[in-house]
Amino acid sequence: MKIGIAADHGGFELKETLKAFLINLGYQVVDFGAYRLDSLDDYPDLIIPLAQAVSSRDVERGVAVCGSGVGAAIVANKIPGVRAALINDHFSAHQGVEDDDMNLICLGGRITGNRVAEEFVQAFLEAKFSGAERHLRRLKKVIELEKK
Repeated sequence: MKIGIAADHGGFELKETLKAFLINLGYQVVDFGAYRLDSLDDYPDLIIPLAQAVSSRDVERGVAVCGSGVGAAIVANKIPGVRAALINDHFSAHQGVEDDDMNLICLGGRITGNRVAEEFVQAFLEAKFSGAERHLRRLKKVIELEKK
């Protein structure tokens, strides 16, 4: 599976940890930056290209990290076709995929510890959309909203 990853300065250290973790698990990782710690970078400049790659399916799923994860979630969800969520618990990491077809996970580099973040990302990547009728019906409504 090809995974995109991006972070601003608030998530840079966690991104680097997660990148190594994902490569070790055998995932192909595309790094959208930041490539160095720069306290003046802006999360939209890094998260938007990642979200666009998820939307175009250049990568299958995305991992976005900023200081709290909130900004990353807000900007990622502005890109049609992206279903991103800020994740702070294990259940939501996989349930968001199973029920809502979440394709981009957002984490807070100043909030979530390395090992917990690894567990959340692994649960997210191993989860599969259930395709249940009720979930397809709801997903269709979300997709229709993006067309307006």
